[in-house]
Amino acid sequence: MTTRRGFIRKATLGGAGIVIANSAMGMPASSYRRIIGSNERLNVAIAGLGRRYGAYVDPIARKESNVQLLYLCDVMESQRTSALKNFSQHIDYSPKLANDIRKVLEDKDLDVLLNATPDHWHTPGSIMALKAGKNVYVEKPCSHDMNENEMLVAAAKKYDKVVQMGNQQRSSNHTIEIIKAIHDGAIGKPYKAVAFYVNSRGEVPVQKKAAPPQGLDWELFQGPAPRREYTDNTWDYNWHWYGWDYGTAEAGNNATHELDVARWALQVDYPNHAQVEAGKRQFENDGWEMYDSMEATFNFDDNKIIEWDGKSRNGYNTYGAGRGTIIYGSEGSVFVDRGRYELTDLSGKVVKEVKAESNEAGTALGGGGDTSTAHVVNFFNTIRGTEELQAPIDDAAVSMAMVHYTNMAYRSGKGFDIDQKTGKVYDRDAMKFWGRKYENGWEPKL
Repeated sequence: MTTRRGFIRKATLGGAGIVIANSAMGMPASSYRRIIGSNERLNVAIAGLGRRYGAYVDPIARKESNVQLLYLCDVMESQRTSALKNFSQHIDYSPKLANDIRKVLEDKDLDVLLNATPDHWHTPGSIMALKAGKNVYVEKPCSHDMNENEMLVAAAKKYDKVVQMGNQQRSSNHTIEIIKAIHDGAIGKPYKAVAFYVNSRGEVPVQKKAAPPQGLDWELFQGPAPRREYTDNTWDYNWHWYGWDYGTAEAGNNATHELDVARWALQVDYPNHAQVEAGKRQFENDGWEMYDSMEATFNFDDNKIIEWDGKSRNGYNTYGAGRGTIIYGSEGSVFVDRGRYELTDLSGKVVKEVKAESNEAGTALGGGGDTSTAHVVNFFNTIRGTEELQAPIDDAAVSMAMVHYTNMAYRSGKGFDIDQKTGKVYDRDAMKFWGRKYENGWEPKL
């Protein structure tokens, strides 16, 4: 019998004359190949079934999406069964449960990987998927460090697949509207953006050696990371704060979003200099091993500047919201977050305010909502050739680089200059943190 993929390949080859004709009219062959499957069902797997997977329930369950969930994959048994129970309320079939992402990616009928694993798995897992011929939606941060940042972009290009990062505010209608207005001169010349995140996270337990919890594959959780004994509560979110083998600190966890909006508004790429002031300011004797407070400054040509103010465990409401971006211009200013925007003139008078009917999560653990749904649907439709990505990985990786610069500056204890064309760093000490150590045999390779 002809397999599904074999049929698609034959149909594509059979239409070679049409492909050539369309290419002559300016349509690349790769775009035509996507249109060939514009009405075809996409087979999807989710890897990582923690707090974020709920953002995929609606886009997968929508009939208009025309997708089938083949696999729910996680290294923790209880998360697999919980996710299956949740999805059973929204779809009328049962996806397979899997422990090992590598086994899932062997399925030749699989088209898409939604990668919501911990940070240290994002690039290695995504590259595995790309090499296996899958399109990838990878949650922020798309990479653990600058080396992985470059590798993921190169892999997407090499394997000619659709890769989108989960910076979902790029698919927010009111944000798209106000960013276009800024670009059209609504506040004159934009020169500065302040991106911020405020939360009141509590104490984190000091790590203690313990047996891995029942149902957890600790070996696979570690995956690309160097091996160590399990410590209590590591797998359940606190991996974010327990050292650099797994997490990327609050900058990678949340600054990704607002820094992306800031860069989008100012229409800048790599900065020419990065500087930070950061430290652990709250609960000094708990198990949190990174900074919980950071102020970062990025300088760009044309006298433009982006600042990041991140307070993980001090809930003082500095800006009137838990997270958002303020853009200053020569003729006015804009505040924008996931739920609204406000345009003011130089006197501070509100010229226009738009409140979106958005249910997108803000600072609460987990997430999801209509903006995430729109972002995932945009990804599905781009695979089919009917839309263009809102956050293509080569652009998203530039925003991601700013996150990595903050962590490199914090870990090296100083700021540094940056090549604005390539994103390379001009500092020997900072370059020690360009990449990371991998467990032997787990290094991602293109």
